[in-house]
Amino acid sequence: MIVAQDIHKHFGGFRAVDGASIEIAEGSITGLIGPNGAGKSTLFNVIAGVLKPTSGRVTMAGEDITGLPPHELFHKGLLRTFQIAHEFSSMTVRENLMMVPGNQSGEGLMSAWFNRGAVAQEERELAKKADEVLEFLTIDHLADEKAGNMSGGQKKLLELGRTMMVDAKIVFLDEVGAGVNRTLLNTIGDAIVRLNKERGYTFCLIEHDMDFIARLCDPVIVMAEGKVLAKGSADHIMENEAVIEAYLGTGLKNKKKEEETNV
Repeated sequence: MIVAQDIHKHFGGFRAVDGASIEIAEGSITGLIGPNGAGKSTLFNVIAGVLKPTSGRVTMAGEDITGLPPHELFHKGLLRTFQIAHEFSSMTVRENLMMVPGNQSGEGLMSAWFNRGAVAQEERELAKKADEVLEFLTIDHLADEKAGNMSGGQKKLLELGRTMMVDAKIVFLDEVGAGVNRTLLNTIGDAIVRLNKERGYTFCLIEHDMDFIARLCDPVIVMAEGKVLAKGSADHIMENEAVIEAYLGTGLKNKKKEEETNV
């Protein structure tokens, strides 16, 4: 679905992404891991149109989307969430979801004045869809709560809910587990798996929690120093010597040796 070829993104003399190439297959949940500063979020931002690449090419279903702005990619079904949730804190959770779809009738001054019946009907339909999304995510009890009062994990679920208000084809999730307790992280993981299996969503996610990655993702792509270091199943990645040295640490290697010795 997504092919990023030989992507470079330089900031002055700093090469944040230095010739990375990745493929994200349709229907997959692909994990992207690596140490801090590996270029993961920068690569996300290039694919999602937040940043223009210094060089390289990005295609989606064969269409060249290199450098297209986020609002155009949004209408093509490519969405990206951020490590820090961006909710409208003074609005209710339901209202946050209702704002997502574009080209709503109420956005036009003439429609708001002269076609109030159609606008009201559209809002009722959006509210119904929002409630269905909240029920799917098991946070329907928060529908009338101000979004700013939600916990960090609940806000991550709300971000995921936004993608369900439109016809998302592929969703890029940046550290969905950051600052989230284990119970809510499991809820988020369950929602991702259900969206993938029941609704055909394709996901690519950056995450540091290897247990979470191993549960959800296949394949897993490892980045280091702006380049792709390895790709494979989670088990294969965790046994890769280069990955262990660059990211997982010698502690994992020593733990594996201890386990082998004790067998």
